[in-house]
Amino acid sequence: MHLPTPLRACVAGACILAGLWLAGCSPSLNWRDVRPEGADLLALFPCKPSGPTRSVPLAGAPAKLTVLACEADGMTFGLSHADVADPARVGPALQALAAGTAANLGAGSLPPPQPLEVPGAAAGASGGRYELAGRQPDGQPLKAQMLLFSRGTLVYQATVLGNRVAPDAVETFFGSLKAGG
Repeated sequence: MHLPTPLRACVAGACILAGLWLAGCSPSLNWRDVRPEGADLLALFPCKPSGPTRSVPLAGAPAKLTVLACEADGMTFGLSHADVADPARVGPALQALAAGTAANLGAGSLPPPQPLEVPGAAAGASGGRYELAGRQPDGQPLKAQMLLFSRGTLVYQATVLGNRVAPDAVETFFGSLKAGG
């Protein structure tokens, strides 16, 4: 079927507009405010997170660790928090979370953390930002960005991981975190 040139242009324009509208209706990253129960924290997630709370050994004593996670655009976004109840356990708990994540990823030794301020978080409490490279159980490469911080006796770990990690998504996720928010 042959359409006259003005009609072809109109049909082409309508197809482009429809494509843009459909792309706008199904974004791969649909950011939303999340206030995890018991976390005293505000975060933006690109998907609806969910997850368990379970008792785990952390820095020499049991702690209830809550994990919220979801997957969007080929990346997993996670936020964990636990109340370690004793200010002396905050630093060791953050170090244990970092070392445990590096070990789980098969990332080898933990690199020195890069500083990243989280509004409302304690300054200099063994936290920081880490960039890790490891392997999935099937041997495929895995990249992770991890941020550890605390507020009082609450310790937090925010993580983005996948075979590729989009820097803008990581910056949006980490930049949205506000302790005491």
